[in-house]
Amino acid sequence: MTKTRSFALFGTALATVALAACGSTPTTPTPAAPAAAAASTTARAPSSATAASATVKVATTSLGSVVVDGQSRTLYMFTKDTKDSGRSSCAGQCLVAWPPLTVDAPPTADGVTGTLATIATADGKKQVTLNGWPLYYYSKDTKAGDTTGQDVGKVWFVLDPTGTPVGMPAATTTRQTTSRPGY
Repeated sequence: MTKTRSFALFGTALATVALAACGSTPTTPTPAAPAAAAASTTARAPSSATAASATVKVATTSLGSVVVDGQSRTLYMFTKDTKDSGRSSCAGQCLVAWPPLTVDAPPTADGVTGTLATIATADGKKQVTLNGWPLYYYSKDTKAGDTTGQDVGKVWFVLDPTGTPVGMPAATTTRQTTSRPGY
């Protein structure tokens, strides 16, 4: 009887962990926090809910001025996406590691001079784009200002306020043409 109860408890715990790991779409609040407060606030990993709207703003990081969400969580672009194609190339496990910034209403800009728009995701949500680049979070960024996703696999990069990738070789600014790890 004890073994049966232990297996049942283990199975329940395992199922709970598996379900928690499935979330992949971020929640983004509409109001932008003041810069000083946001810099000291711990950001949560993006959850599975879509925000009504999103503010895309600028923050100063170790990489310079980069685009972040309303909670100062860093946003990234993926060189395997084709700029201005209207679609994302990130799917499956890629979306677990790199959840998209999605919204129900048009995104707003605060200090961002590039063009914000949205594209349809495979599951029918609206993913925010900046100058034609779909925007993503990195699941390993744990707090506001983290930029640990920069140059992962030589295919993930932050964007400056104009929507230009930061630190990416010039030959890959429209699309990554060689296969490299990193999703």
